[in-house]
Amino acid sequence: MNSAPATVVCFGEILWDFLPRGAFPGGAPFNVAYHLHRSGLRAHLVSAVGRDLLGDELLRRLRHWGLGTGGVTQHSSLPTGYVRAALNAGGDATYEIGPDVAWDQIAPDDETIRATKEARAVVFGSLALRSPANRVALERLLTELPASALRIFDINLRPPHDDLNLVREIARRATVLKLNRAEAARLADADPGRDEHHARIIAEQTGCPTVCVSAGEHGAGILVDGVWHWVAGRPVAVRDTVGAGDAFMAGLLEGLLQHGLFPADALARACRLGEFVAGQDGATPEYPADMAASHTKPA
Repeated sequence: MNSAPATVVCFGEILWDFLPRGAFPGGAPFNVAYHLHRSGLRAHLVSAVGRDLLGDELLRRLRHWGLGTGGVTQHSSLPTGYVRAALNAGGDATYEIGPDVAWDQIAPDDETIRATKEARAVVFGSLALRSPANRVALERLLTELPASALRIFDINLRPPHDDLNLVREIARRATVLKLNRAEAARLADADPGRDEHHARIIAEQTGCPTVCVSAGEHGAGILVDGVWHWVAGRPVAVRDTVGAGDAFMAGLLEGLLQHGLFPADALARACRLGEFVAGQDGATPEYPADMAASHTKPA
């Protein structure tokens, strides 16, 4: 186990999720940063908000949670991002994503470049890469990242921002890909329900050595250097699934980076954290006092 917490740079959108039960801070990279921070890692968030009330409140919450805001730009000409989410009876969400917002223009500053040079991983999602400016900014970060650091591409196919050719191109720069079951089937262009088969196709297409496929209540699998690992899910009373996959990603990273776990054990940790969030409102719930113990059990 490493004595010092690992630094993880989280690049992409920060926004408000407008859900039937209220408004919650969200955005996949921000959600990952929140859960990494709660798990004891150093998360450096790289994003942008508007110079407006919604942006001010996001920054206030970041500071309240102890997350640094140095990598978050405030734009005077672009509004803070938002997503309207509709939930079905099972708590699964569909999304209406606001266009032309602050996180479409992320500008890494000197503090972010310094953090990237020391990071053990960078996490980035596909949604923020709808913007050409963000693709340039991400490329700069990847250039500054140590060669040994993980490059984690968290694929979120949200129509109409779901260009598969772009996703495949960027995936070739990653060392870890994370997708849900439906996204893996789309990217592999294969029949659904064959998670290991899809992961192997995607690894061959992209040259990425690690491909993780989450399957909701069924569990999750991870392909590492040609070896497939699977962990079954556990029953949970779902409130909503918003951010559950991001918590899963944070749990996986915590297991790999902070605790040096074998892939199957890190995967189990990820499933438990994702299940916890699926049972709460929104993507960034408060942790109960015993959370550190309860979500770290791999079995």
